Order: sequence, then C-alpha cells, then structure tokens
Amino acid sequence: MNNQVRELRGEQGWSQADLAERLEVSRQTVNAIETGKYDPSLPLAFKIAKLFGRPIESIFEPGSDT
Repeated sequence: MNNQVRELRGEQGWSQADLAERLEVSRQTVNAIETGKYDPSLPLAFKIAKLFGRPIESIFEPGSDT
C-alpha cells in the first residue's frame, strides 16, 4: 500500500516521534507505515486520516502489487 504519511507529517513539521505520540503508537510503527513495511489497521488508518483532516483514500492507496 502506498501512502502520503511522510509528506503530511513533514507539512506539519512533526518528527516521527511527534506523530507516534499523537497516534498513541511507537515511532517504529510510524516508520514502518511510512516505508510501506506495515499497513495500518483500519482503526489506525481512520485515526491518521482524522489527525490530518483528510479522507483515508487521499492518504492510502493500493500499491502496484494489487
């Protein structure tokens, strides 16, 4: 799954640790999501979308393998 989390986080001027704290996950989880090594659960994807004020589909999209 491709995502825009790194770009959106950068626009806010947040570090991975800042975003992790806001989402109540580890910094390693944020890193894994940003690098495409981990697809967030649906509740976490909704939380990310709400935090950035965007629809989920504007942040996450299927990768080339789907």
